[in-house]
Amino acid sequence: MARVRKRSRHLSKLCSFSCCRPASTDEHAQIGQKGYSRLVYCNEADSQEQIRLKYRGNYVSTTKYTAANFIPKSLFEQFRRVANIYFLVVACVSFSPLAPYSAPSVLVPLIVVIGATMAKEGVEDWRRRLQDIEANNRKVQVYEKSCSSFKETKWKDLRVGDVVKVNKDEFFPADMVLLSSSYEDGVCYVETMNLDGETNLKLKHALEVTSSINNDEALKKFRAVIKCEDPNEHLYSFIGTLYYECQQYPLSLQQILLRDSKLKNTEFIYGVVIFTGHDTKVMQNAIDPPSKRTKIERRMDKIVYVLFSTLILVSFIGSLFFGIETKQDISGANLRRWYLQPDKTTVFFDPRRASLAALFHFLTGLMLYGYLIPISLYVSIEIVKVLQSIFINQDQAMYDEETNRPAHARTSNLNEELGQVHTILSDKTGTLTCNSMEFVKCSIAGTAYGRGMTEVEASLARKRGESVPEQMPIESGKSVKGFSFRDERIMNGQWVHEPHADKIQKFFRVLATCHTAVPETTESGELVYEAESADEAAFLIAAREIGFEFFLRNQTSIKLHELDTQSGIKVDRIYKLLQVLEFSSARKRMSVIVRNEENQLLLLAKGADSVIFERLSKHGREFEAQTKEHIEKYSEAGLRTLAIAYRELGEDEYRIWEQEYMKAKTSVSADRDVLVDELADRIERDLILLGATAVEDKLQKGVPGCIEKLASAGIRIWVLTGDKKGTAINIGYACNLLRHGMKQIVITLESQEIEDLEKHGDKEAVAKASLESIKFQIHEGKTQVVQGRSKEFGLIIDGKSLTFALDKDLVNSFMDLAMACATVICCRSSPKQKAIVTGLVKSITGKTTLAIGDGANDVSMIQEADIGVGISGVEGMQAAMASDFSIAQFRFLERLLFVHGHWCYRRIAMMICYFFYKNITFGFTLFWYEAYASFSGQPAYNDWYMSCYNVFFTSLPVIALGVFDQDVSARLCLKYPLLYREGLQNILFNWVPILGWMFNGVLSSIIIFFLTTNSITGPAFRKDGQVADYSVLGVTMYSSVVWVVNCQMALSINYFTWIQHLFIWGSIALWAFQIRFRPMEHDRILTQRSEGLEHDDVTKRRASESTETRNTSDSSSQISIRIENLKASPRQKNS
Repeated sequence: MARVRKRSRHLSKLCSFSCCRPASTDEHAQIGQKGYSRLVYCNEADSQEQIRLKYRGNYVSTTKYTAANFIPKSLFEQFRRVANIYFLVVACVSFSPLAPYSAPSVLVPLIVVIGATMAKEGVEDWRRRLQDIEANNRKVQVYEKSCSSFKETKWKDLRVGDVVKVNKDEFFPADMVLLSSSYEDGVCYVETMNLDGETNLKLKHALEVTSSINNDEALKKFRAVIKCEDPNEHLYSFIGTLYYECQQYPLSLQQILLRDSKLKNTEFIYGVVIFTGHDTKVMQNAIDPPSKRTKIERRMDKIVYVLFSTLILVSFIGSLFFGIETKQDISGANLRRWYLQPDKTTVFFDPRRASLAALFHFLTGLMLYGYLIPISLYVSIEIVKVLQSIFINQDQAMYDEETNRPAHARTSNLNEELGQVHTILSDKTGTLTCNSMEFVKCSIAGTAYGRGMTEVEASLARKRGESVPEQMPIESGKSVKGFSFRDERIMNGQWVHEPHADKIQKFFRVLATCHTAVPETTESGELVYEAESADEAAFLIAAREIGFEFFLRNQTSIKLHELDTQSGIKVDRIYKLLQVLEFSSARKRMSVIVRNEENQLLLLAKGADSVIFERLSKHGREFEAQTKEHIEKYSEAGLRTLAIAYRELGEDEYRIWEQEYMKAKTSVSADRDVLVDELADRIERDLILLGATAVEDKLQKGVPGCIEKLASAGIRIWVLTGDKKGTAINIGYACNLLRHGMKQIVITLESQEIEDLEKHGDKEAVAKASLESIKFQIHEGKTQVVQGRSKEFGLIIDGKSLTFALDKDLVNSFMDLAMACATVICCRSSPKQKAIVTGLVKSITGKTTLAIGDGANDVSMIQEADIGVGISGVEGMQAAMASDFSIAQFRFLERLLFVHGHWCYRRIAMMICYFFYKNITFGFTLFWYEAYASFSGQPAYNDWYMSCYNVFFTSLPVIALGVFDQDVSARLCLKYPLLYREGLQNILFNWVPILGWMFNGVLSSIIIFFLTTNSITGPAFRKDGQVADYSVLGVTMYSSVVWVVNCQMALSINYFTWIQHLFIWGSIALWAFQIRFRPMEHDRILTQRSEGLEHDDVTKRRASESTETRNTSDSSSQISIRIENLKASPRQKNS
């Protein structure tokens, strides 16, 4: 716990808020405008003013459905699929006499499929509902004015304006403004893991004017008004003003406690509720991620359309022949198909209007041949993908012991897409590297300190065949995480003997004071730092090891324990903290303004060298040349660098600036951040350079080998990093992104012509010259690629050049060049550029892209790619929570793609092809039968068995194929990366294999039908002596179909498990059991229609009379007539 005393007495007023406060009569121009109209009456939730505002309650629901809308909304989701709509229409039409089978035979499989999916949705939503109930019924203490005490209240009953008390290790029930805490200066520690995944504690501090509100009496008198921004999703910004005791005070993120974050290391806090329920920032961020569909799914939709076209075609052929034959029957002297009663007119059949009869027959055909469309395909794929995801989650080979994090498939929709990745776009820091910073070198006053060889330098030396010296042990004799610095010149207090000892002292003072970290003392007594970044923690550890220990922080001061150069002993130094100008990706720097014990006002700054150097004063550039040279060397060694500088401020200068700064901070408007940044930029000028830091971010274990295998599989790799060009190139070599023999194409704007134009300040001329330069370099690069086709190329481009390369006139040419290179490294790229580049690669190539990153700045890139992979690393869980798959280390990507991706691609591709095969086989046996039955619309099979075909007799084996099949073992998948190209080239799911499976289905149906019919052309009898009729033909043909499609499945499987044996042979056994106890009879499911039974009797009599009259002795003709007798059209059945 930080060394902060508990409340014993109230501290003096905070300096940063006690000066230059605007009067309460000054109205904010922006208050009440759109986006900034929130009004909160603190401690007056019951007041009429607050009630009239009608803000949301604190009840939260994350469910997708309610009890009232579950059925209609869920059904709507299901019937967004074309196939389901088709089967619904068929089910409705099946109640009409046009149907070739009964309604239950269509409704049963449709209900099973839709019901299974709805049940899955319902279970998932019920789990969310239980979580909501638990959260809404949590208890919190709310201050009741009527009894002047706190009362336990459920979270869901909280209102805007309530004052609540939250105790240690409790979650905040709503978004609140911190009033006071158990610490005397109103600070508290907050864990935001549920919001951004970060485990480090955040320091929050109350305004000085409210930090004394710490008891019931003070709360009873407390009245205030907060005016702030409207509810929004921005977790890292807040704009508001507190009106209290005739004064107004700026509110920032430092005073905001967000719902679902947790109070840590603080006994209690008091806060006032400003956002409740779905207005809280965490709920504003609770939006569904972008919907992603795989390329196999999109092609599957096209196949379904092809099958629909085939369905329409065969129905048209059947109706055409039916119309022609009906017309011939009526126009002829004799009724050739007398048993169909073509001379009888019904509602849907008029023999004198053959074309209309054919049209109605077309509708019958659409229902009869509907089995060409696999009704259970979608639900089976969903089941398979969920089971595949479970295997990914349970894969112990992708479990990281150090962080205790397994791989996690956050969505199951993209499993097979993992086997088709064409381009990987990766962040560097924390993704390829550990994001565990080690302070290794520094440059102070033009002198380079720090000895030894970095990992990148060692790797490059090995590639050149040079020997790598052993690392010397650290002088202190103990290893300190975050500190790998070795230099006897400044270790152990020896820095006082250096020529520029005063500069060294100032350098490490800046490192020890310019930060937002919080010191924590562990149970073992060790001092650790809760910092916002790993770099910042490394700086503090380095300063401590050199002799400048930061050990205490509160709202008003920072305390260091440092060596006194005069006495030679360590003393405590107090720096009064006046302002913190925080770091942002746009500013690329941070500063603090402090007052030291000599009453000097100092601005201490650290930031990117390009930003700091341009802000140096004329007399502050003494060591600029040497520092730049050192920074360049550090970059080449793969180190991350920051420049360190300071300046002294005059009292008048600071007073004037502070007035404007406080006015900007109290401005409740959309441009408040812009105003604050402008004022910060104004004072961060005329700096004096002290030196630069160099920290090493070591490569993660296994990264070089992983990248080498990914490249050998044919996957193109892009790295999008914020590092300098030199750093990125050398790290590229260290991790095998750039390989020896690979020709580099470097696109940059670092030319003398551009620099001269920039000095003259003509922005239009600079932009024009830059555009022309990039255009020329792209053209030269494409020429090199064309001339060196046998070589591998690596493209390196910096962020500034990338801005021009993405211009609408150059972007296509640039992407052509980039896609011709095996590796692309984009240096100094911003988060926005990462997302733009990812979108371009995805759209231009049309191939699968995978983006992988670990930080919040990678989220846009991850969501833009076809597949987003998040590294659950040091920077938190933002990227992991926004991703489709999360892993703990980059090296696990190899197994995720080569093993799970390869298997899932093969399984899903084979599964879909087999689905279409088995349905085409079944559907076309009906078509061939109809051709023999004069296209009368009579099904060959019993209604019940038609219903069971997809649900019971062929569904389980195909699910087993999708879950368990393996063409090769995991070991061989990893050993031979070329196997991955099977999915990369989409060998198993292009139109050739798809049409091949379809042709196989048609061929199987022909063989089954003709073998079956030819087998009973001679005398065939039942065991009871009755002559075999068409039901015998149907059951024989159905048995053949079940056997053939299941045996085809057995032949297609590469890797048998007992489950596959059980499902395949069990499906056949189930059919055998079914046919044994439920023989093939057509009225088994059909409702008894008297018309149909009467018609059957008439047909039998006419058949008998016809047989006697013709006196035929040919036995085969008699059997044919008996078979023809029962080929009755369903519409004539109802005549």
